[in-house]
Amino acid sequence: MKKEDKSAIIEQIKAELEQYQHFYLTNIEGLNAQKTSDLRRACFKKDIKLMVVKNTLLEKALKELDRDAQLFDYLKGNTALMLCNTGNAPAKLIKEFTEKDKKNKEAKPILKAAYVEETVYVGREQLDFLATIKSKNELIADLVALLQSPAKNVVSALQSGGNTIHGVLQTLGEREA
Repeated sequence: MKKEDKSAIIEQIKAELEQYQHFYLTNIEGLNAQKTSDLRRACFKKDIKLMVVKNTLLEKALKELDRDAQLFDYLKGNTALMLCNTGNAPAKLIKEFTEKDKKNKEAKPILKAAYVEETVYVGREQLDFLATIKSKNELIADLVALLQSPAKNVVSALQSGGNTIHGVLQTLGEREA
């Protein structure tokens, strides 16, 4: 491959990495055509971009972007890059995809490493944790629900109190008559 071609590919990888906040390094080597196609479809449905990249070119792109050098150790063998803006989406997809093939201990894709919320997670054992990380939108929804809770309690108390006061007034009015 010519140096100009390599530079163009590195720039393309850098552009993709800058566009997405989170990425996962996975191994999809050995997936047959049908399973690879299924994985690509599932990624598309969940807004995850799947790219198979050459390790040396990805490493150069990561160096130029000044990303964590800890990831370089995991750029060996076949590497597929899963890019997204929701930190837990690829982890959930990988779990869902590998659970279909439970009897195979080496079910693909295999998580090598992940860069989520500016932190590096390494190894397959991190998959469960990564799947439970809440996305920014989920955290905002939880915060809004927490902020609404006291207001709902006050409104509820006022409404129930209104019924109680109405009942007391009605009883007092019937007594006088």
